[in-house]
This record gives sequence, structure tokens and C-alpha cells, in this order.
Amino acid sequence: MTEHLNIVLEVENLVIGYNGVAIAKNINFKLAKGELNAVIGINGIGKSTLLRTLGNLQPKLAGSICISEKQLENFSAIDLATKLSLVLTESIASKNMSVLELISLGRQPYTNWIGTLTANDKEKINGAVEMLSLKDLQHKKCFELSDGQLQRALIARAIAQDTDIILLDEPTTHLDLYHKARILKVLKSIAHKTGKTIVFTTHEIEMAIQLCDTLFLLDSEKNYFGKPDELIRAKVFEKLFPAETVSFDAATGSFRINT
Repeated sequence: MTEHLNIVLEVENLVIGYNGVAIAKNINFKLAKGELNAVIGINGIGKSTLLRTLGNLQPKLAGSICISEKQLENFSAIDLATKLSLVLTESIASKNMSVLELISLGRQPYTNWIGTLTANDKEKINGAVEMLSLKDLQHKKCFELSDGQLQRALIARAIAQDTDIILLDEPTTHLDLYHKARILKVLKSIAHKTGKTIVFTTHEIEMAIQLCDTLFLLDSEKNYFGKPDELIRAKVFEKLFPAETVSFDAATGSFRINT
């Protein structure tokens, strides 16, 4: 019963795609409170489409998506914004705003019609600034930031929104190895310390294997979900790429190019 109560996001028999044409089906997984989950798969398999469908930015073709036992389509836009936050790869509307102003946008679902920030709003914003180590950057304009700094600011905005679920599309794109690892370690820390459920799409499969609590491998019709060690034992990573080109070493959790 306790495990059931900890399930925040439940997806059953989901089919995703565009204009009635399915690009992936048989999508099933359950995510618990305080878990870091990565959606992995080859290019063009539908990772971003899945994330956008979970975030209600595009309609599902079939199946169900439940947030805290409530169907996604039964949420109003404002209620959903208090349950789920989303960080996409699109550019922000204005890079002329300060980091603090960007993070403050996360409080929009809770403010009144003129956007007045309460003491509680400011506490959430300051907490997000601290969590993402942005105190020294909070008054800088967004156009002055590096890619890694801007990514941290966007994650801080989602943290300030204070939702149970955070969805991030490719949060480590364009970052070097150090900053990729740093962002993912921050996400893991946030999930475990705050109890938020974080789902992100990524091509960084080896990092995801090392850092995530659970992984969802999107593979069109036959998909796989579980803890990294479970998926390694089930040999699902060996099926990800053509064996003559790339092989997976289960002992090290890494891929090797076959020459």
C-alpha cells in the first residue's frame, strides 16, 4: 500500500505520435516520489515527443497518463502547473531578463493577477537560487550566461515552481563532460533531497546508467523500464545499437565502438 501511495506518475499502454500516426506504443512505467528517471533511446525514436505528451503539450493517441492517481486530461491548465513543470530545449522568450526574474517566472501559477510575489514565493525562489548555486549570477542578464549557467537557471525556475514532477528535455545538450555530469548530479540530489520526481531525456546513456534510479528505454514497440542494474542483467542495452558497430560492456556499464 505504501508503495502505491508513493507513485506520482503512472503511464499505461500509452501511444504517442502526431496527427494520428503512432511513432511509439506500449509505453508503460510507474515513477515514485523522489526518483530520477532518464528516457533514453536512439535519435528520432520519440523521446521528446514522449516528454511533451507527458507535459500535456500534445495529445496522446491512446492509453492513460495519471498524476497522483488523476488522469492528465482532467487537470485544468493552472492545476497542472502546480503539479508538473517542464523545461524544453526551446530558447526562452527574452534573454534580457535577469536570472532572478527568470526563476521568479516559476511562481506564476501561484501569484495573483498582477503577479505580486508573497513571502512564500520569495522563499521558494531563493531556495531554488541556492539549490542551483546561482547566488553570484542572480542579477546577471540571461544573455550573459554560458549554456551551462542558463541551463541551471532554467532548472531553478522549475524548482521554484515547486511541482511534484519535473520534466526536462535534453538538459545536458551542448555542455562539456564536466558540466553534463554536474547537472545530472544536481538533478539526482534535488530528487532525493526534496522528494520531487524528475524525468529527463538524454543521449548520455552511460551517465544515466550511473546516476539514475530508473531508466525508460524507448524502442518504438518494445520498450523497457527498470533500475539500471535490472536492465543490464536483462541485456537490453545490447539491443540498442547495431552489434557490428557498437557493443555494450555489462561489467563497466559502458559502450565500445567495434573497429
